[in-house]
Amino acid sequence: MMRAGIPREPEGETRVAMVPNVVPKLAKLGFEVVVERGAGVAAGYEDDAYAAKGATLGSAADALGCELVITINVPDWGAMAAGQMLACIADPFRDTARVGAIAAAGLTLFSMDMIPRRLSRAQSMDVNSSQDNLAGYKAVLLGAAAVGRMIPMMMTSAGTVRPAKQVVMGAGVAGLQAIATAKRLGAVVWASDVRLAAKEQIESLGGRFIAVEGMEDFEDESGYAKPLTPEFIQKVNDTVCEVARDADVVVTTARLFGRAAPITVPASAVARMKPGAVVVDMNTASGGNCELSVAGETVVKHGVTIIGEANLPGTVPHTASLLYANNLASFAAALVSDGKLAPDFEDEILVGAPQGDALHVPGMGGVLVAHAGEIHAAQSRLREAAG
Repeated sequence: MMRAGIPREPEGETRVAMVPNVVPKLAKLGFEVVVERGAGVAAGYEDDAYAAKGATLGSAADALGCELVITINVPDWGAMAAGQMLACIADPFRDTARVGAIAAAGLTLFSMDMIPRRLSRAQSMDVNSSQDNLAGYKAVLLGAAAVGRMIPMMMTSAGTVRPAKQVVMGAGVAGLQAIATAKRLGAVVWASDVRLAAKEQIESLGGRFIAVEGMEDFEDESGYAKPLTPEFIQKVNDTVCEVARDADVVVTTARLFGRAAPITVPASAVARMKPGAVVVDMNTASGGNCELSVAGETVVKHGVTIIGEANLPGTVPHTASLLYANNLASFAAALVSDGKLAPDFEDEILVGAPQGDALHVPGMGGVLVAHAGEIHAAQSRLREAAG
């Protein structure tokens, strides 16, 4: 029987890669699911719940010794052996040396944040979207809780309260959820993005699009924003930050795949914001969008509260773990053939669309990052970055 191991996540991570109700999905594929004792406690999933759904409880070594190891963060891969498979969010461009070492150890590494998001088959496996969706929601709630005023318009016998103004920078999955959540709370929402396709999406949610003179469609083949010239970045920052000067809450979501997050709120913009305003920086784990944010901390600068929560999905671990587990169960199904763990190494989920295909992304493969002792050939950008 195939075995899938679920070790405990590193200290500080509240999520778990598999939840009890999803264990039967893996069992149906033919997996024995081995869960490290206590792995799900921080997310609200007790050991007894796993056992009741058919999982086997064991030690860290038991979980890390399975043919397929499923985690959120990169685990103690040194305890694994050549030939094993690891599915996690490896964020390979941020630590190319680690990826090279994992490859050299003979492990097969699937980095779930590299999912080819435009493939229809990949949508049920897209951990970026599932976790970003929750992050956008929670960012708005944190901002609403920290700002010293009500969010919706209120008409009372004591007077009328105007709705709060919220600015969302970036309209990917996280940004769109932030817009939708802020609107549901009753805010007047302004939003920006460098992808022209986002304008219609923003307006469909009731947001007001912040247009920048000379804007083109800065979207790459994979659906992410392209790197921008310093001059245009400055132009975008100036335009959006001018709108944000009198905002009550600003949520920053801008992210460049495989690169440090761009600065969209410089210190000078914070200094011009009104006292009592709140900035929620969703990307402090990758450098931050706000020049003054601090990863994992909330600071006050120029009278503005800047929230730098580095793991927003981890603040809603019960739901985040459920969605991640569903994503990984769908992915595991793509690795199984005739009851055996036998990945198809030509599958577009693993290696990306072939050259000439409309969905081909030059230099990028799929989730397969390392195999047979090396970084996979389809990942030429990563190979170059790793030297």
